Amino acid sequence: MKILRKSKKHQYICTLAIGNEILSDWKKYSLPFLKLYCQNNDIGLILFDEDLIDKKSPNWKKATWQKLLIPNYLKQSRLKVKNICMMDVDVLVNPAAPNIFDFHIEDKVTVISLRQNLPFEWSKAVRNVSFYRNTFYSKKYPLDSAINISLENLYKNHKLKIQKDEFCAGIYVVNINKFYKKFKKWFFKYNKNLYSITGGGEQTHFNYEVQNNKKVSFIDYRFQAIWVFEMAIYYPFLYKFKTLKNNQVTNAIVTSLKNNYFLHFAGTWHEGQMWKNEKIFKVFTNNFQKKLDKYQKLKLSGNPIGMIKPKTK
Repeated sequence: MKILRKSKKHQYICTLAIGNEILSDWKKYSLPFLKLYCQNNDIGLILFDEDLIDKKSPNWKKATWQKLLIPNYLKQSRLKVKNICMMDVDVLVNPAAPNIFDFHIEDKVTVISLRQNLPFEWSKAVRNVSFYRNTFYSKKYPLDSAINISLENLYKNHKLKIQKDEFCAGIYVVNINKFYKKFKKWFFKYNKNLYSITGGGEQTHFNYEVQNNKKVSFIDYRFQAIWVFEMAIYYPFLYKFKTLKNNQVTNAIVTSLKNNYFLHFAGTWHEGQMWKNEKIFKVFTNNFQKKLDKYQKLKLSGNPIGMIKPKTK
């Protein structure tokens, strides 16, 4: 565990980045945004860059599962921690976003829905993703696959009781004292060879445990806008670009991040790799953007000043 920034409020963002490449990408592309956000809100920052359980252990599971061990780990540490926000490495944070901890209910796990209360229809978003990937990325990409799975079939497929929603486990907030035992119990409840449509990940099982135990609190989609959805709905023209660092890709990501709080680049396809671009931070924090932000905060009169038209040739 590496404490990158302490918090007087004892609230911390925690990231699990295991592996040299993953760690390097996080430091290079995500950390600059996180530093500003944490400074603006007195939030601490903790990095976990090693397995929390020995790989030789029969209970070892992939890194996404190991996030469930972090509350217990912190409970045993000397660091005073109240609440943590678990955040995947592939998330870019708008430094001007509200403090996510202000929206947390301490006896609940605070999450963001993947399917409900979106600014667009979930079914339209996933169908767009499938169609555009098939058209522009690969004809082998299926037009009908697990990306389109219904809630009912999602849980049935994993032999779990059907729940009312699905959240993305890439970001959630939890109180250490209230949940360290539960999270540890949930981790050890499941075998490392369990079946999952996410390749052995914890997404569906974690959803089941949190919702089935009625420990869930949903907050605004903007706290975890999904870039794959954003691109498929608002920026479909980006699918034609083979260069992921194209200026139009950069500008679209900056615009999406300005319109949201946290932007998650979930997935292994090309869209999910677009956060790996240093130009995003440079454009987001350039003088033009600073001037725009300053103007947005100005008090304006709105008084009429007469008709103004652009000059034409």
